[in-house]
Amino acid sequence: MAESMAPASSFQQRLSYTTLSDLALALLDGTVFEIVQGLLEIQHLTEKSLYNQRLRLQNEHRVLRQTLRQKHLEAQQSCRPHNLPVLQAAQQRELEAMEHRIREEQQAMDRKIVLELDRKVADQQSTLEKAGVAGFYVTTNPQELTLQMNLLELIRKLQQRGCQVGKAAL
Repeated sequence: MAESMAPASSFQQRLSYTTLSDLALALLDGTVFEIVQGLLEIQHLTEKSLYNQRLRLQNEHRVLRQTLRQKHLEAQQSCRPHNLPVLQAAQQRELEAMEHRIREEQQAMDRKIVLELDRKVADQQSTLEKAGVAGFYVTTNPQELTLQMNLLELIRKLQQRGCQVGKAAL
């Protein structure tokens, strides 16, 4: 229990009274809640798209492996016994080359995904900064990113509470 309190207290210590006041003012008219909700929806769509791209690449690689295995099996079945060791050595080299290419393609895809997500974070930071939300500006500093994520979580919780209060009033 004490462990969960530590991040919250350090988070609270990093927020000045001015930052909290500015954040409260920005939240008054509800526009920021709408912006955050829109950014969240865009983020989810981006993540889903990137996930599907990665899945497609993995499926392509699975098909490539299956095709190569089948090709190798057929070649071995039609090969004369005295030529089999030479064929198997060549097939092993071909398999290793393909696996190397697959690893490179997967790493390139992963780099692309990370870059796209980093761009999305910068876009979100910029949007929230332009909307006048205290604590938001474009940064890659891990501590500042953590602070911004905590601010977003606070905004989301306030939004959910506001929705619950609104429903209770009806």
